[in-house]
Amino acid sequence: MNSTDPNHSPLRDVAQNPEATARYLADVQRVLLDIGKNLETLAIETQVHLRDTHVEGDRWYHARLRALPVERALGNVLKNLKNLTEGLEKSAYKRRAHDEAVVNTVRERKEKELEKRRKKNPPQLQAAPDPQQQGAQGRNVGYAEPTSIYDLGNRESA
Repeated sequence: MNSTDPNHSPLRDVAQNPEATARYLADVQRVLLDIGKNLETLAIETQVHLRDTHVEGDRWYHARLRALPVERALGNVLKNLKNLTEGLEKSAYKRRAHDEAVVNTVRERKEKELEKRRKKNPPQLQAAPDPQQQGAQGRNVGYAEPTSIYDLGNRESA
């Protein structure tokens, strides 16, 4: 597709390349981490201000109790931001793993097909030489010839 197409999306090119996807997600993660630092500072400054805001007739803990819902909300935002940045990193790894899995699937299918062909057409094994023909060639009574312990003849076992 060319860039003059009204339906063309620049993220389509990024989505088709795992390295480009990883770079894009890393950039987004970097921006979110910078925003996270600012939000952490905001949460601390908000906490200090809200806990110092006392109204006449308050006991010492009333300001803290009024501040808790705001602190909790900012804490949830920070927690969600942390989960989001972890999710971006995880998705970059999953994207790369997907491409590797596609390549491995093609290779595994080829290997299975070869194995299937081997099973259908097993290689022809050569028949073992007839032992009677070996006997006609002359018997060697040395240790190179396999024997059973019951067929030792006049030899002794170890």
